[in-house]
Amino acid sequence: MLDARRERVVERPENVTHPDRALGELAARQHGVVPVTSAAGGDDRDRARGAGTRPPLPSDAVTPLQDLRAAVAAASTALRNGDSGTAPSVERPRRDGFGDYSTNAAMLLAPSVGAPPREIAERLGQALQERLGTGLAKFEVAGPGFLNLFLADTWHAEALAHVIQQGATYGAGGAATGERILVEFVSANPTGPLVAASGRHAAYGDALAEILAFHGHDVQREYYLNDAGAQVRKLGESVQARALGQDVPEGGYEGDYVAELAQEIADSKTADPDDLAQEAVAKMLERIRATLARFGVTHDRVFSERSLYEGEPSAVRRALAALDESGHAYRSEGALWLRTTTFGDDKDRVLERANGEPTYFASDCAYLLDKQARGFGRQIDVFGADHHGYVARLRGAFQALGGEPDMIEILIMQFVHLIDRGERSAMSKRRGIFNTLDELIDDIGVDATRFFMLQRSHDTTVDLDLDLAREQSNENPVYYVQYAHARIHSILAKAGEGRVAEALASAGAGAVPGAPLEPAERALIKKLLAFPDEVAEAAERRAPHRVAAYALELAQDFTAFYRDCHVVGAEPAEVEAFRIALSVAAQRTIARALGLLGVSAPDSM
Repeated sequence: MLDARRERVVERPENVTHPDRALGELAARQHGVVPVTSAAGGDDRDRARGAGTRPPLPSDAVTPLQDLRAAVAAASTALRNGDSGTAPSVERPRRDGFGDYSTNAAMLLAPSVGAPPREIAERLGQALQERLGTGLAKFEVAGPGFLNLFLADTWHAEALAHVIQQGATYGAGGAATGERILVEFVSANPTGPLVAASGRHAAYGDALAEILAFHGHDVQREYYLNDAGAQVRKLGESVQARALGQDVPEGGYEGDYVAELAQEIADSKTADPDDLAQEAVAKMLERIRATLARFGVTHDRVFSERSLYEGEPSAVRRALAALDESGHAYRSEGALWLRTTTFGDDKDRVLERANGEPTYFASDCAYLLDKQARGFGRQIDVFGADHHGYVARLRGAFQALGGEPDMIEILIMQFVHLIDRGERSAMSKRRGIFNTLDELIDDIGVDATRFFMLQRSHDTTVDLDLDLAREQSNENPVYYVQYAHARIHSILAKAGEGRVAEALASAGAGAVPGAPLEPAERALIKKLLAFPDEVAEAAERRAPHRVAAYALELAQDFTAFYRDCHVVGAEPAEVEAFRIALSVAAQRTIARALGLLGVSAPDSM
């Protein structure tokens, strides 16, 4: 793709994919492609992430919240004489005392029913009382017509039973229709080490792919390797200059790593700069690959930009022919142009110069066409913060090649600022002034790096406070979440495996404890029930930060539960069993949320 357009991740050169539209995977293997695979088993970060992430087997069971929402929708439809209308919301109130859930159904019904919303809410509450039976303890009408629902302990016990019964699949497979999705992310130029800011791209793309797969999609992770073009030749020239004891050429690379490459490559003083550049790229890829492995990121495929120009006809030539045949390309002043303005771009783009040389944009088009030919219905590309201008032209090229406009997504990442003792770091790869991702991992660790990078939406700037990330205290969010998981492990160890198994069997059958539920128990159950919705929102909005926020909130709710409710040794025994089972469900869900982010869930801290 376009030179230095994105921060980029790498794999072994021998794992680089060469495109072939006609023969697809067979041809790719004949070109020496070895797709990365992962071993089964292990937790979410121990195993290789990527490797053709397949969706988990979804459960056909209706969640308690889906059942509640269906009951509200059905009661609303009945009051509207069978007209379904706008779906009402069923949400947790922002303040205590307003029920377990609240719905705006009555206000939506008012125009068609022809009655005041509060009167409709009363009728709706009575209808729900009949539908939900003993599961609804009471209801109240509030404000202009909100209906607040107070659910019984039996409802909460059955809800916990659902969570336990679902086990590892809880929250999975919620996508209405599974898609085959390619996520291309990070793809750092192999002209220098992977910088700290690239960690955000790596964490985001990897977590997004994991969430999409968990939600029910067939996801592939891909890295586009910029191994052609002017910046690669500049690397070769810079290495040779260092080998000869000279200053690097204008626009070259000045970091210490360039001098190291000059020492590592035997003929760096005399080699052709282009050949030297490829050797340097290969060595940089090895380094970057090692960094990504430390960070828990594995791509299923690395796609070589150089390969787009190989063969006869090359992938680039095939793409130009396809665009010409589509009627969206035209010649002017000897050059071949793509009429991207038809699709919303601010100007048309040159595909082939008057001298017959294809532009970088032509290779972009060839890559888009190759991904279509490989059967990816949806393409998600993660770009750097300063490349908004590329969005419209690539979307235009995608449509000119026959793609549906909503099946390509170009997500723009914003910057990362490292804040150390209140001061912000400055970076420049060409001048050799930067913080590497390896240095950041050495400083604060993989888990803190990933969690802090994922706490904010991808389209907002992250100020990563290194002092906070180093802390082992409740002020550090990732430490807080991991500590909650470790605390539950300690609780369950104290209870013993036999007692935990008994508790899960009892709660999994929907047993109600022998005493009224405490508010903290009810709150924790409702937070657990929110997990499938949070996964769905994170997947559909491309928002892993929602899972990070949910993990922190769940840990906070468990901490409040642990503060207010005695667990091991609680009396009567039915209460102890219920609380042990609730602790297990919380631990599983914390671990799953962290796993989706690529963060570990330790048993001890």
